[in-house]
Parts: sequence; structure tokens; C-alpha cells
Amino acid sequence: MLLRRHRTTPADHPAFAGLDVTRVPLHDGKTHAAVHIRGKFEPGRPPLVCLAGYHRNMADFSGFLDILQKTKLADWPLILVDFPGRGRADDRSKIEDYNSLNDVRDLEDVLASLGIGRAIFFGQGHGGQIAMLYAGRHPTLIAGTVLVDAGPVTDSRGLVRLRSNIAHIASWQGQAVSSGFRRILGGDYPELSEIALDSLAKRTHSTGKKGRALPIFDERLIKRLDQFDFDDILVPQWQLFDTLQCAPLLIFRTQLTDLLRREIYEEMVRRRPDATALTISGQGSPALFEHFEEVETIVSFISQITQPPSTRTRR
Repeated sequence: MLLRRHRTTPADHPAFAGLDVTRVPLHDGKTHAAVHIRGKFEPGRPPLVCLAGYHRNMADFSGFLDILQKTKLADWPLILVDFPGRGRADDRSKIEDYNSLNDVRDLEDVLASLGIGRAIFFGQGHGGQIAMLYAGRHPTLIAGTVLVDAGPVTDSRGLVRLRSNIAHIASWQGQAVSSGFRRILGGDYPELSEIALDSLAKRTHSTGKKGRALPIFDERLIKRLDQFDFDDILVPQWQLFDTLQCAPLLIFRTQLTDLLRREIYEEMVRRRPDATALTISGQGSPALFEHFEEVETIVSFISQITQPPSTRTRR
């Protein structure tokens, strides 16, 4: 049995600066998601719902938010959701409750609580798969989808690497913490400075009193990955991806990702010739969206799909 440590996040944790949250109650009546809301909500402006990767949280959209403020959609309505076990959301009671079906049900609860109908979904990794599940259940509520390193299957190599990295991080103390994070993250973001890598590490961990890295997620999420081996060949669930046929689609793949195999990405593009598909160079997962060109692609996508039909550019 995995011994549980009570999980707390410092109130002044730098990764969450500017990301105040509302705690939204979920269907079990005792667990809360953490939700950040900003922008101008009004008819004709479907909100952009941002969903982070498997064990990650809304801090992964910080770069995107900063650059979005400098575009024509600076006041676009945004909803950033941390599912239970991630970020500042509550943990689930049982380890077996960590599954995609519960996450999509939680997404339904959050959007219903906020009175949200149609929305645009922006999912990285696991967050993109939750968007697919949501589309399968509510196709008329999907205005568009942005997928980042997300497809009908996750590469088992990425899951095993995540599990291994988290185990290493748990063993570090003192100066080994910063040097270890720089070594791990430097492989995914070779162009980042040490200061930037240190900041990135704070998105998933805080520093405890004894100089250890404390996870900003429920460690039982990682325990759920014990079933995977490096050489597992997981079967793509193409019917899951095909749920997104209901609306326009934008697909990103990072050059260094170990979550989405190239051949899966290429098949996604083949199945959706109408979609815009781009590779983000020099990065792994999650994508940082700290360059204007990448954010502008999303801005153009939102603008295009929210224009009145008579003014849209024909593809």
C-alpha cells in the first residue's frame, strides 16, 4: 500500500502567481476541482477551456496566458481546470478513482456549475484525451479543439519515463534537487536557461523544509502507471479521436515529445485533412507556448471558428 503524505501547496508558490482559483464542488459532494477564470464572457464568445497533462496543472498554460494578453483576444473568456489530484484541487479518496471517466465527469460538473454551454477545448496530453471523451458525450457543445501531444493513445515509453523520473526526484535532497531537475528537464527543453528550467520545475514540485521536492500532485497518480512497461504497444482508440469530427481541429506535436508517436500523429493528420497541424521545434511535453507565433496560431483558430459563417475564409 502506498503511504499517503498530506499534500499542501504553499499559498505563495511562484508557479501559481496570477492564477487565483475557485474551488468547484464535484459530483461526489466532497471533492473539489480548482478552476481559474478570466476574460469577458458574453454570447458568441465560447470560452477556451484549458486542460493540462496527466499529473500536471494549470501552470503549464502560464506562457500562453502571458502572450495572449498581447493579442487581439486579450480578453477572451478562459477557464483553466485542475482535476482532482492535480495542482490545488482536492485528492480523490481512492487510487482506483483516478481514471479518465471520472475526469470527464468532473469536467461536466465544472462546466455545468459555471453555466458553460459550447466551448473550445485546449488539451495537452491527458487533457486532450479528456476533451475527446467530452466530445463523444457532448458533440454539440464542442466549438473547436486544440490538441497538444494528445492522441488516441499515449506512448508507453513516456509513461514509464515519467514514473522513473518521479522516483528519482523523490530521492533527491538539497542541491541535488535543482541539479537533478535541470538534467531531466534540459533534455526536453535544450534551449532553456538554468533559471528557466528551475522555474519550470516549480510547476510540479515545491520545496519542503528538509530540502526535498514535494509533488504538487497526488503521488498515487504515478502509482497508477505501474502497469506499463517500456516496450508495451498500446492500441490506439481511433473511435476516441474520431469524436472530434464534430468541430474544427488544431493539432500540435512537440518535436521532442515521448507521449505521442510520430506515426500516430501522422495518422491523425491523415484522418483530419481539414485540420491545421504544426510541430513545435526544440521542445518536449508539455509545450510551453512562450513564442508569439504558436499563440497566434491558436488566436487565428479561435477567430476563424467564431466568425459568422458568411465571413469565414473558405479552406
